[in-house]
Amino acid sequence: MTYRTVMVNLVVDQPNERCIAVASDLAERFEARIIGIAAADFSPPLYFTTGAQAERLLEESHNAIKTSLGKLEAEFFKLVGQGAKSVEWRSSVELPTRYLARQARAADFIVMAQPVGNALIDPFERVNPNDLVMQAGRPLLLVPEGVSWLGLRSVLVAWKDSPESRRAIAAALPLLCAAERVTVAGILEESDDYSASLAGVKDVVNWLSCHDVAATEVVANERVKDVPGALEKVASNVGASIIVAGAYGHSRLREWVMGGVTRHLITSSTRCAFLCR
Repeated sequence: MTYRTVMVNLVVDQPNERCIAVASDLAERFEARIIGIAAADFSPPLYFTTGAQAERLLEESHNAIKTSLGKLEAEFFKLVGQGAKSVEWRSSVELPTRYLARQARAADFIVMAQPVGNALIDPFERVNPNDLVMQAGRPLLLVPEGVSWLGLRSVLVAWKDSPESRRAIAAALPLLCAAERVTVAGILEESDDYSASLAGVKDVVNWLSCHDVAATEVVANERVKDVPGALEKVASNVGASIIVAGAYGHSRLREWVMGGVTRHLITSSTRCAFLCR
């Protein structure tokens, strides 16, 4: 099993060099093709207008977006590495999250920048990773600020006995095979049983060994309230540059409300996060 197509999301009026560098590095490592992708849409004005003025406003906005997307395309082809098997560009004037969720069918996973803190995401200009990870049917690799190279010396799997975790570790298998060190960590919440958690983690480690991945297990016998903090502590102890995890959330009307660990990995972690629902 390997990766054949890496997709990287570019954003209008935002730095894209880090994500392109990470995606290019992965495409070269796995001899995969790379697809650059971007979208933006017309944001309705706060005032109401009709007739010729409205048509002119729509045309001007549409042309401005197309110009911005054209600049992103030029930036992508300028910065993408030469080691990819092939290079492709896709863009559209439409809502970014909806467009990427549809185009995700063409990729093994999507590389995108981690949003900054809890800042509001303009749905007309940027992809909402909360929505995308729940809708795309493909993993996201979130790249935090300051990361421009994906080290595979140590990878941490945040294990929870759930379908999301099982899908995440299966989707991450090529990364885990390429890693020098893999750790599977079970973090005990207040209602968890230590023996059951340890047995589950050992099963995962044994499963990985069948795929030639030599992993070690970590299950602390203390229950914690701050699961994201405990996970980051384990990641620091093993020197992990990537955390692999299932993505958990539920829909509240048109917004996805994420679980605490998922929300932390999407918005606050200083490490790359490989998330899969």
